[in-house]
Amino acid sequence: MKQRVVILGSTGSIGVNTLEVMALHPEQYEAFALTASTSVEALFKQCCAFKPQFAVMANEASAALLKERCRTAGLAVEVLSGPAALVEMAAHPEVDAVMAAIVGAAGLAPCMAAARTGKRLLLANKEALVVGGNLFMDAVKTGGATLLPIDSEHSAVFQSLPDDPTTWSDLVDKIILTASGGPFRTRAPHTLGTVTPQEACAHPNWVMGRKISVDSATMMNKALEVIEAKFLFGVEPRDIEVVIHPQSVIHSMVQFVDNSVVAQLGTPDMRGPIAYGLSWPRRIRSGAAALDFTQMAALTFEPFTSNDHATRYPGLNLAWQVLEGAEGATAVLNAANEIAVDAFLNERIRFDHIHRVNMETLEQVQFARPTSLEALIGLDQQSRAVAQGVASRLGR
Repeated sequence: MKQRVVILGSTGSIGVNTLEVMALHPEQYEAFALTASTSVEALFKQCCAFKPQFAVMANEASAALLKERCRTAGLAVEVLSGPAALVEMAAHPEVDAVMAAIVGAAGLAPCMAAARTGKRLLLANKEALVVGGNLFMDAVKTGGATLLPIDSEHSAVFQSLPDDPTTWSDLVDKIILTASGGPFRTRAPHTLGTVTPQEACAHPNWVMGRKISVDSATMMNKALEVIEAKFLFGVEPRDIEVVIHPQSVIHSMVQFVDNSVVAQLGTPDMRGPIAYGLSWPRRIRSGAAALDFTQMAALTFEPFTSNDHATRYPGLNLAWQVLEGAEGATAVLNAANEIAVDAFLNERIRFDHIHRVNMETLEQVQFARPTSLEALIGLDQQSRAVAQGVASRLGR
């Protein structure tokens, strides 16, 4: 039987790539529900092409526009709106797999719903783990969900580990996450204050959304990935290393206790990890180009401590700092960073102020250990309010 798939964030880059992979295998996958924020026309075109049973927009106004477009086109698509509809689709009893590709903390509630109802959860929303932490992993375990990482780095680690997770703690020495270094790897750190949003979004290897492109430029994406790796693979923070690999061919590595290293390689194309997540434990065609080793340039690596990288990417060290702090600190960092990146993209603060917003928010927010989804949402809102205040002050 076909797997019925919900794509949370179907009009973003991950969602579009997921639909491309599914289109290669129409006998195996069908779109049950597609969701978007406010991109009515893009979601309408996807509804025409993939004929989902449901479509969800972020608000009623956008949903009304989409509903009228679908009615006029004769599409039998039920259009819903709002956060509750996302949760409903993620937990729907007829759904087999959920691609979680909504950027930011907004994806946490539907991810929790998918986990609690035992779905195959393809996690491209790293914030679900960064914000949810142990609470999210407990929901995965209790619900019997199958959690499959879609970030290229975590997918690479997952593909490099032994099949039996109970052996990981005995066999793994460390996890090595690779980072391209983004567009400013060789730029003088003292010039970063003049970076424009257009420059920050011009990633040298990957085609991504604006928010994650800025995170790559600051290396905050790697900080979030360190946090995510800790929860995904149950390793200690000290056993996670980051190495800069500008070519983005080796997506990440696992070093074992005998010092042998297993790495996953591929072209920088998200269709690879998406296809693996959809088909695991099998493999299917992804549509990504194959590596040609005879044409490949040299593969190079740089330690984070060299070439002014510690000054260029000050946010990376925050990953280990918050993991050593009180539970919930990771949620504060994520909220602050979302506010800071939005302020930068809207030219309210400078590029080098993103780290200051994150630091000052972590220093100012006081909180208790969150024990429920509602507590996490409250902490997220509190942190955003503090970060907004810091960004407003820096932007004057």
